[in-house]
Amino acid sequence: MRPLTPVFRLASCAGGPYRPHTGQERVHVRCPSCAADDDRVVDSRRVAAGDAVRRRRECGTCGARFTTFERIELPDLLVRKRSGDLTPFTRAKVLDGMARAAKGRVPAEDLEQAAARVERALRQTGEHEVSSEHVGLQVLVALRELDEVAYVRFASVYKNFQGPEDFEQELSRLRKDVPPKHPRA
Repeated sequence: MRPLTPVFRLASCAGGPYRPHTGQERVHVRCPSCAADDDRVVDSRRVAAGDAVRRRRECGTCGARFTTFERIELPDLLVRKRSGDLTPFTRAKVLDGMARAAKGRVPAEDLEQAAARVERALRQTGEHEVSSEHVGLQVLVALRELDEVAYVRFASVYKNFQGPEDFEQELSRLRKDVPPKHPRA
């Protein structure tokens, strides 16, 4: 597995240090129990979303075990709201909206992977700033692939459905396999 660069390690315990790591040198993390920097990696595995590596470590001094995570540090992605305000993109917000729409229908792991795909799609635009409409459309695309009922639930809020005819139009688009359209202004 090739190194993820640039990355930061974060000790899982409170107050754990961030340490820059280029993938070339061996990095020691201070033990949360005794503060020694003599540790070894016992186990490494990818996190479910695929965007991090979880490392189980053991302190060479006191023998305590602790967990660190290695993630790629990406530039901030900003979302331009309809009001004109800029806010940082938060995958947790996307995941929350998807989870509400898919309540009881889609496993949490599938939703986490879909939220990661939404973030990747937004970052692949190469833009530092994306519109909230673009985020919503990416969520619609992801939900459509997962579950049609969750898709319609999310679309009803995102597109501000006013009556049954709005549901009928969206369902006919879904049956025709037409990609999601921008909501009415």
